[in-house]
Amino acid sequence: MGGGGNWEFEMYYNNRTSSWVEDGILYIEPIMTEDVFGHDAVYSGSIDVWGASPADQCTGNAFYGCSRSQPASGNYVNPVLSSRVRTVESFSFKYGKVEVRAQLPKGDWIWPAIWMLPKNNHYGQWPASGEIDIMESRGNDASYSAGGNNAFASTLHFGPDWQHNAYEKTHAEYHSDTSLGDDFHIYGLIWNENEIKTYIDTEDNVVLDIKTDESFWQRG
Repeated sequence: MGGGGNWEFEMYYNNRTSSWVEDGILYIEPIMTEDVFGHDAVYSGSIDVWGASPADQCTGNAFYGCSRSQPASGNYVNPVLSSRVRTVESFSFKYGKVEVRAQLPKGDWIWPAIWMLPKNNHYGQWPASGEIDIMESRGNDASYSAGGNNAFASTLHFGPDWQHNAYEKTHAEYHSDTSLGDDFHIYGLIWNENEIKTYIDTEDNVVLDIKTDESFWQRG
């Protein structure tokens, strides 16, 4: 429920009502929190997703992320349920290539994202140990002033603390003539000792290209 401190509209819930695999495709479909937890749980502002077994353990208690009572915390229960896929316990690497084939969603205020976070915070808490955003987009249509589902951004987050996150120095955007929700596209990353590069569909269609001949300390 904490939403990474952004007070996002949705919460994540470990249940197949909002994510499932069918015919080799992973579907993520936002649903109303009320449909799962009931009207009173949402509108009275009280919900608890703590659990003891691995399948129902809450993974983010910060910002009232596991238990929220609106009168006590002053924060509303998220009205939408969605899903996220985490590979922290199954996959990590230094240097390599990642490709995700995805069709982005359409709909106002939806924020699809493909992130890479460190398995171990060698240099300290976020963003000191880094974050690689292969793709971040919006479900809004192209008329939305900040950009809609015809565009996405790739970003590297870094800095000593969140107030000094220098992501503006390692950020690039891609704009398409059509909606990225009309079809599947490949969102790719190449990371080697010389560069960190993102692309769409083919490796020569580069979005973000950061050379490592300059350290992040120097960039910041």
